[in-house]
Amino acid sequence: MRSTTRLATFALTLTLASPLAAQAPTREGLMGDLLKDIGEVQTKVVGLAKAMPAASYDWRPGKTVRSTGETLMHIAADNYLLPAMMGIAPPAETGINGKEYKTAVAFEKKTLTRDQIIAEVEKSFAFLKTSMTSFPDAKLDGPLDVFGQKSTARGMWITTATHLHEHLGQLIAYARSNNVTPPWSK
Repeated sequence: MRSTTRLATFALTLTLASPLAAQAPTREGLMGDLLKDIGEVQTKVVGLAKAMPAASYDWRPGKTVRSTGETLMHIAADNYLLPAMMGIAPPAETGINGKEYKTAVAFEKKTLTRDQIIAEVEKSFAFLKTSMTSFPDAKLDGPLDVFGQKSTARGMWITTATHLHEHLGQLIAYARSNNVTPPWSK
């Protein structure tokens, strides 16, 4: 009887896990490594965004420096813009296109509530990861002209990851300046 119960439990586990595995496409190589890294950055950025109270979204360390909310919107904007620069169309409602940086700047300047900003950051990470998952390895060496600099798609994906790390560090400093401990440090 025990072996029948174990077999049934195993079969049920496989049945339930199969749809989950199908929903989470994986990649190997550089893109797989970058996707894993960006998933970890997403967890931390969204965790910080949720841990910080609404009042801290207007906080900035200096007059000419982005506020917390502006930094989060910048992250979201570039999560749409950088893939768009490689020919991947972002959702039309963002108004962002890969040919004009000013479209990303306009997106960043939207006036949103704390909860709307968090939702936008989450949507932008979903778009970014879908873009990366579907980007073919054969196109990684494709040439790009990025802000007047010669690059490749591979270089742009690496830039995307380093950009996110830069702003994660910024948000950690903002959180600590507002007496908020990053959730993973507790």
